[in-house]
Amino acid sequence: MNHNDGSLFPMKISATIITLNEEENIAEAISTLTFADEIVVVDSESTDRTVEIACQLGARVMVQKWLGYAAQKNFAAEQAAHDWVFNLDADERVTPELAKEIAELKQQQNPDIAAFQMPRRVFYLGKWIQHSGWYPDYKIRLYNRTQAEWQGDYVHESVKTKGKVARLTGDLLHYTIRHASEHHLRMDRYTTLAAAEAHAQGKRASLLAMLVAPLAAFLKSYIFKRGFLDGVQGLAIACFAAHYVFLKNLKLWEKQRASVDENR
Repeated sequence: MNHNDGSLFPMKISATIITLNEEENIAEAISTLTFADEIVVVDSESTDRTVEIACQLGARVMVQKWLGYAAQKNFAAEQAAHDWVFNLDADERVTPELAKEIAELKQQQNPDIAAFQMPRRVFYLGKWIQHSGWYPDYKIRLYNRTQAEWQGDYVHESVKTKGKVARLTGDLLHYTIRHASEHHLRMDRYTTLAAAEAHAQGKRASLLAMLVAPLAAFLKSYIFKRGFLDGVQGLAIACFAAHYVFLKNLKLWEKQRASVDENR
């Protein structure tokens, strides 16, 4: 494994994907990684054909028990043959424009850059979202692992860098929630993780927070981020944003109460 190729050009890129039961997505995700010099798939014990399909498409696949979002992605980066890593989620796609931009980037000298961010466009309830605070949703996905790593113990993991971050213009596409019930179920899981993270950080929930924060989240998404221009989908995003904040605070309050009961 070469840990010293980060400054050599043309740039070599390892694409990484973490998976769990992604047989419906993995082939199309891999097909968009045309610029990658290798593709590494780290699977967390899928019970469907994810591993089989990835292997058939030439990916290097390894199975790793789930470590958490950030830790799993850092594990994948550690398995890469090259220091430059492009991370893709299984439900994301690289547009031809972004792929071309990255391919051209590989021929350039960028010694001062630790990572590149790109706008992510979300397909939600059958529509591409243009506002609502969801676009442009810049994400760091191409980075030098010697200068950057994933952080976030519970949820909302992101790349933290030690150097400069440059910006690309091509879109990363995210095919996310297809049905309202899917959003509801996902929100229940994510708010549990978010409440656990807040509790671990010593944060406190209050009645005032449960009253005010949801309304603020709705107004930010629907009015200030112009979610009203996204139609019914924009209204749904704003309402779910408010519900997310309320549910996270309510679950945090439950944890606080449980801690008090345990200490009695």
